[in-house]
Amino acid sequence: MADKKLKITLVKSTIGAVPKHKATVASMGLRKLQHSVILPDNAATRGQIQQIRHLVKVEEV
Repeated sequence: MADKKLKITLVKSTIGAVPKHKATVASMGLRKLQHSVILPDNAATRGQIQQIRHLVKVEEV
């Protein structure tokens, strides 16, 4: 699982979101709508995705 990657895309605005969720989005490197980042598929990344799953789309790369 260490060599797998996930493509995470911000599909919903963080306006009106819980401040903790906004911080999670920023810490993942997502800045604007439709902005994508590629991150390693590990427990930490999966935990962040689980917290903001209503704001992002996730694909395996």
